Amino acid sequence: MYAVIKTGGKQYRITAGQKLKIEQIPADIGQEISLDQVLSVGEGEALQIGAPFVAGAVVKATVLAQGRHDKIKIFKMRRRKHYRKTQGHRQNYTEIRIEAINA
Repeated sequence: MYAVIKTGGKQYRITAGQKLKIEQIPADIGQEISLDQVLSVGEGEALQIGAPFVAGAVVKATVLAQGRHDKIKIFKMRRRKHYRKTQGHRQNYTEIRIEAINA
């Protein structure tokens, strides 16, 4: 069984037992969370598509870690104009493990 969920402005195709890094959500490590924005649920040839969400579908997950991704560097330059700008960014994430998909 698989599902497509929406969290943090992004969509993810998930299965039970999968580990996933999503946008940071306020939850403690080891806490069980439920994701209710399920866009579709499928098993084999059967597929349920929501409008926009599947009614009654919930995904249970456990929080494994809170962390930060690697730093990315942003470099802007205008040649011959004496303009250089360097900036960095590290995005926060929450790592979860999908426990069950209830449709």
